[in-house]
Order: sequence, then C-alpha cells, then structure tokens
Amino acid sequence: MQQTVLIIDDEPDIRELLDITISRMGLKTIAVGNVHDAMQALQSDPAINLCLTDIKLPDGSGLEIVRHIQQSSPSTAVAVLTAYGSTEVAVDALKAGAFDFINKPVSVEQLRNLVKSALKLGRRDTQFDGSSNTRLLGETPCIVTLREQIIKLSRSQAPIYISGESGSGKEVVARLIHANGPRSDAPFVPVNCGAIPSELVESEFFGHAKGSFTGAYDHKEGLFEAANGGTLFLDEVADLPLNMQVKLLRAIQEKAVRRIGSNQEIPVDVRILSATHRDLSKAVAAEHFRSDLFYRINVIEVQVPSLRDRRTDIPLLAKFMLDKIGREWGLTPPVMSDEALQTLCDYRFPGNVRELENIIERAATLCENSIIKPDDLSLPSAPATTEGANTSAKIASEISHMEAAKGDMESYLANIEMQIISDAMEANRWNKTESAKMLGVTFRQFRYKLKKHQLDN
Repeated sequence: MQQTVLIIDDEPDIRELLDITISRMGLKTIAVGNVHDAMQALQSDPAINLCLTDIKLPDGSGLEIVRHIQQSSPSTAVAVLTAYGSTEVAVDALKAGAFDFINKPVSVEQLRNLVKSALKLGRRDTQFDGSSNTRLLGETPCIVTLREQIIKLSRSQAPIYISGESGSGKEVVARLIHANGPRSDAPFVPVNCGAIPSELVESEFFGHAKGSFTGAYDHKEGLFEAANGGTLFLDEVADLPLNMQVKLLRAIQEKAVRRIGSNQEIPVDVRILSATHRDLSKAVAAEHFRSDLFYRINVIEVQVPSLRDRRTDIPLLAKFMLDKIGREWGLTPPVMSDEALQTLCDYRFPGNVRELENIIERAATLCENSIIKPDDLSLPSAPATTEGANTSAKIASEISHMEAAKGDMESYLANIEMQIISDAMEANRWNKTESAKMLGVTFRQFRYKLKKHQLDN
C-alpha cells in the first residue's frame, strides 16, 4: 500500500521542492501551507504515515502540529523544518515528540534519509526486541519502566543522554534503543571518548585525508562515516577535550563532517546516543563541558538504575550468567547454593552488573562439584573492627612484604603494581579509562604503566 506524507510549509518554492522530491520516492503527498489546512488534512486522512512541517507558519507554530499528532495519532511520525542553526527550536520539537528535524536550506539527500528512516517506524513491531546478545533482564518496577522508555525512545531520532553508575548497563540500553528503532539494520558504533589520546580524537571522529599530517599514509574514514545511517554511541562523553566538543557540536548540528586535510564536507545521517557515569551538569558548571553541547545531546535523559536499586533481580541475573557460561564452555552450568545466592543479594555491588558478571565467572571457575558456595564468590571481606586485629594484620603484612622484597625490592614492587593493574583491567573488562579512574591515576599515567609492564597488547 502506498504510504502518505503530509507536507506543511507556507513558502511555495520549498513546498514544491519537498513535494517533488518525496513524490519521486514513490510516495503519495499532501501539501498545505498553514496549521488550519494541516489539521483538516490530518482529520480527513488518518492513514498519514509521516508529517513534515515548518515551525513558523502564518496561523501558528509547527509545534502545535507535533503535539496534536502525539496526542491523536502517535503512530504517525512527524519531523520539523527549522531555520539554519536554530538549535533551541529543534530541541523543543524533539522534546515535544518530533521524530527528527532538518535545517533549511533543505538538503535533498538528508531529506530522503529522514523520510526513509521515518517510514520504517510504521513497519516495525512495537514489541520490545532484546537479542540473545543484548538483553535487559529484570522484573523490578524500575527495569520494567526502563524497557517501556526504550520502546518509546527508539521511535524518535532525538539525542539521548544515558546516565548511571559504571557497570550499570548504559551501553546495553544504547544498543537496545538502536535495535528497536528504524536504524536497526544499520551500524551501531560505540566509542569510549576517554580511551582516545587527545591528539587523535579529531582524526578518529572525522577521519583524515592522505598526507594531511605525518603518518597519514592513506585516507581514513572517521567514526561518523562508519556510523552513517545508524547510531553513534559516545560513551564517557564527559572525557572529550573542550576543543573537540566544539567540533562535535558542529557536526551534530550540520549533519556533516570534514576530514582533516580536506575541504569537502561529507553529509552524515547519524543518531547520537551518549553516556557517562559522571554528573554532566556539574561538569558544565565547572566549565569542563560546554553547555551548548550538553543541551544538544541531553534532549532526553534516561537513568539506568544501579544493581543496589534492583536487588530482587540478582537471582535472575545470576542464573542467566551461569547458563551463558555453560553454553560458552560446553558444560552443564554450575548451580548456585542458597547460601551463596543470599550472600550475593546482601552484597552492595559498587561495580553493578559488570561486577556481578565477573564474580559469577570467577565462582564458576573456582567451585567444586559444580556447586557455588559463599567462599567461591570471593567477595571483599568486611574490615576488621578491633584494634588488635588491625595491628596483627599490619604486622603480618609488613613481615610478609619485607621477606618477599629481600634482595630485589624494585622487582617485587613492580610485580605488585603489575598485578594491581591486571586486576583493575579485569574488573573493568579491559576498559583502560575505567581502570585508570579506579586506581586514581590519569589516563596518560595508566597507559605508561601498561606499556612498562607490557600489558598494552
């Protein structure tokens, strides 16, 4: 069945351009010039699939149309036309429920991409899609609500800011927003902004032309181009250098990038999702993060709950992780004893779901007779409470270290440092940025230590 697009713009030339371009895509069009005629068209033809409206109209605002469609026909996608550089208006439209926006003067290529993405929405099942590799498990109210949010937000192209503690599952949420939206068949490109050396950030994001700098032996595609048509997930976005934040903002607003050493702008159709475990509003207040970029990527915020806020999900998560280990190892998965499960439920999990996964994998390796007992979990012990116990432990530790370091203290200390770094990397799934933060050192210092101990492979 032929799909229908309603075009609303009071400028005849633009209305004609939109009409011709969209008609050539094999779509039926209805073109009007004001709010009154638009409302009549929406009433007389409830089967309209997409509405494309200008913001400034002779008898009102395009935002009225966005809100009306959200209330009366939420299955109809609506996108807005905005004046060049009108970021605030675009953000208001997205918050009101617009699928996306496009700047005037209209780029025909961007218009086609927007229409194709919007019309895919009507062909998608609204049932939550969690693939076997990406799941949001849990039955607590906060997780049920989060799944509902994901379904709703996946229908929009609004930039989403995902907040939450380290290890809580922010990337899982980003992947599910992508998987449930019209871009699901296109690339999902995650990038840890804090893991890229500052001198390479621009090249990584935008690419470079051959010969643009020493070492640029060939043309290189950047992350924006790699994610074209899909989703770019900016993890730890708060770690971006300030000078790069300006360029990122421009790329998001213009929907185009320019490779280093090139004068040619490359149009990109990318949805931006971002996340950080930091308080981004505090970073803005401290002038470590640009306020204009913050408001651009934080159109809608999604909060991922910590594992402490959904303790009743721990048994379900633990069983899923054990079953996964069984499949990967080709063995019958170990069984969690009631005592071990209670021990897990009583633990505070500062590292959230990621820490639980590491604990389960370690316990599955250490347990005997395929039964996990409390000792197999190797959870951190409670600190000693008496002065005598503290003193005894301190003396024993000093004697042990002194004996071990005899004859070659430097080598002994180097081995301890290497073990600490290895443990931190394992605890953070080999995420260098998170490991450096855990140990209280800068990313540059951490990279140096990795290289020193030959752990950077």
